[in-house]
Amino acid sequence: MKTPEIRKLAAEEIRTKLADTRDELMKLRFQQVTGQLTDPTRLRHLRRDIARMETILKETERAAGEGVA
Repeated sequence: MKTPEIRKLAAEEIRTKLADTRDELMKLRFQQVTGQLTDPTRLRHLRRDIARMETILKETERAAGEGVA
C-alpha cells in the first residue's frame, strides 16, 4: 500500500488495515517456519506497510493533539 493511499484513509480505517496486515504477516511467518512460504519478499513488503501505517497514524494523532493544545 502506497503512502498517498494510506493518507486518504481515516484513522479508524488505518487501524483496521493495520490489524489485518499484522494478521497476514503472522500467517506468513508460520508458513516460513513450516517451509511452505513461496514468496519471501512478501514478508518485507508487509513489514514496511505496517511501518508506513504506524508512522502516518502517529503523524495524524500528533497533528490532532497539537491542534487542540
